[in-house]
Amino acid sequence: MTDSVRAFLRNVATGIKDSILGIGTISKLDARIQQKREEQRRRRASGALAQRRAQSEERKPDNEPKVASRIFQCCAWNGGVFWLSLFLFYRVFIPLLQTLTAKIIGDPSLHGSVWSWLEFILTSVFSALWVLPLFVLSKIVNAIWFQDIADLAFEVSGCKAQPFPSVSKIIADMLFNLLLQALFLIQGMIVSLFPIDAIGQMVSLLHMSLLYSLYCFEYRWFNHGIEMHQRLSNIERNWPYYFGFGLPMALLTALPSSYIISGCLFSILFPLFIISANEAKTPTKLYHFQLRLFSLVVLISNKLFHKTVHLQSSLTSSISSERLSSPHTSPTRQRPLPSQ
Repeated sequence: MTDSVRAFLRNVATGIKDSILGIGTISKLDARIQQKREEQRRRRASGALAQRRAQSEERKPDNEPKVASRIFQCCAWNGGVFWLSLFLFYRVFIPLLQTLTAKIIGDPSLHGSVWSWLEFILTSVFSALWVLPLFVLSKIVNAIWFQDIADLAFEVSGCKAQPFPSVSKIIADMLFNLLLQALFLIQGMIVSLFPIDAIGQMVSLLHMSLLYSLYCFEYRWFNHGIEMHQRLSNIERNWPYYFGFGLPMALLTALPSSYIISGCLFSILFPLFIISANEAKTPTKLYHFQLRLFSLVVLISNKLFHKTVHLQSSLTSSISSERLSSPHTSPTRQRPLPSQ
């Protein structure tokens, strides 16, 4: 029992250490990437013609994205544009307008009824015309930048990305992944409603920490060609380490009461933890027991996914069979015989 507790605490501490200290490698990452690229150019430049081409390539400006610039873009977009606009509207504009209308109207009871309607209209218009479109746009832009950061971080490792067998398998993996993560997030919200609040919050925190670890390590595992079931098995077999790795981000994103602000904070922190996951030395020794928190959502995801695929294949086969066995004949065959 004591050995199990010691191993648990050691693995959690290692996960926390890897998630935080890995962020410190960002300053050196671009230099390491540039060094790798120069080594690859030297290997390719074997002949005289190849050397001249390599020299001409070196003279060209390097337009490829860099890790530091991508992280700065994520912080500037999510923190400087999105988060700042929310802060200015709710913390500066709304209180200032409330004070101004109170001075103009004068009567507190009349101002209260007018202001309740005015505030509702302003916040609804702001949410519909600014927050929602910007939130959707942020998801798309962040997904592109997150992928760039993950690819650049993986480039330093010197490994080649392992391609999946087919494009259809990649799409199926992504769709199944999205469904499973959404269900696991719902599972974490449900367990937080446990009657004993402290236990419910702890189990919910465990769910969010493991989910964030899955998010962070997913890019690395995908580039290594590791499929979804193996990714989940990695987390369940070494769950104390991955709990510790995702714990800092889970705690920080749980602080804001607003879902939108929490999403902004996640988008700022997430690129840093992608790099930490790529630099992390995951434990090779398995923990004493496997925590099968993903089993239920995997079962539901399999049922839903297979039913959807089966329904689509049934519809496709029925349409194709209807086309093949069409009862209509050509107009020449339908002409009546001439009367004799």
